[in-house]
Amino acid sequence: MAVSRFQVDPDVGIPDLIHRLGDDSKRLVTDEVQLAKLEITESVHTAGHGAMWLSVAFGASVVAMVAATLLVATLIGRLAAGHMWVGAIVTAVIELAVAMIVIKRGLASFTEPSYSLEQTRKALTT
Repeated sequence: MAVSRFQVDPDVGIPDLIHRLGDDSKRLVTDEVQLAKLEITESVHTAGHGAMWLSVAFGASVVAMVAATLLVATLIGRLAAGHMWVGAIVTAVIELAVAMIVIKRGLASFTEPSYSLEQTRKALTT
């Protein structure tokens, strides 16, 4: 493994070395800022692409859920001697029950304590 050595001019004074150090620092900061801009641009592009696919998936799932609702309502309506309104009401009640369960689970997850925050609070109070 070869080690590259810089040629050092013995006649260079401290002010010149400080000037070089300042120039190198400016170049390094400029390069870091350019790298950060490139990384942010790439991250925003990736996030936008992901958001687009997420919205397409959401739209498709809404259409699928509407179709499933119509299917269930129609099936229950046919079983109820052709009274489609009975199928619609039963389907609505089923969907409301599922929604209530999902909402209760979501609210329960918000009420659970954050473990890291609780440990931090205990450490600060003791």
